[in-house]
Amino acid sequence: MTLPLRLGVLTPSSNTALEPLTSALAAALPGASAHFARFKVTEIALDAAALGQFDDSKILAAAELLADAKVDVIGWSGTSSGWLGFDRDRQLVERIRERTGIPATTAVLALNELLAIRKVRRLAFVTPYTQDVQERIVANYRALGIEVVAERHLGIRVNHDFAGVAPQVLRGLMDEVARERPQAITTFCTNLRAAPLAAEIERAHGIPLLDTVSTTVWGMVRAAGASPAAITGWGSCSNGPEALPRHARR
Repeated sequence: MTLPLRLGVLTPSSNTALEPLTSALAAALPGASAHFARFKVTEIALDAAALGQFDDSKILAAAELLADAKVDVIGWSGTSSGWLGFDRDRQLVERIRERTGIPATTAVLALNELLAIRKVRRLAFVTPYTQDVQERIVANYRALGIEVVAERHLGIRVNHDFAGVAPQVLRGLMDEVARERPQAITTFCTNLRAAPLAAEIERAHGIPLLDTVSTTVWGMVRAAGASPAAITGWGSCSNGPEALPRHARR
């Protein structure tokens, strides 16, 4: 893939953090740009109405709109398969490719790829979610053979409110889970203003921060056949596993 590179991003409708952060990450890669299509997501919960927001038909309709912009890759910048099951994202990626002819990935599939590449088996989570959602996520990762050694969640259900969590609050939660010495910390939600904290967290603790806004960009760039190596200043996740802190290289 040669630049310019158009990144097509599927975005929850009530999300306000994802777009500026993704655009800033894309801007760090010369010649790249980010383009967005929304579909309705207003709350994160396990009841039928909340789960129904992630029906593939709505997501595929948004993907078709991105295809009109002739993007080079389509990424679902959302973490729903964390509680719905990872197969949901695998199926979604295949359906996007079938419908549009464009390669696709997701925040969670890219995160899981990074975890596998780096052989991360001790992971810590920071999320804004409710306890039942968090428990579902932790259980799905344990089923992958990944030990969740620490987790913090804020008990918030309204998606729009996630972006209102102050970065200093997120930093405090990351500092807390870092005490358990995980091989990586993930801020698992694409409506948190966490990605800009990656470099300072990694300097402070020697532990990579795998933020899901950043994993989406990393995965999209790779799926498009380009290299994310030029994306610097956003922590090791953004430009590739080769840049992870020495502590994580096990």
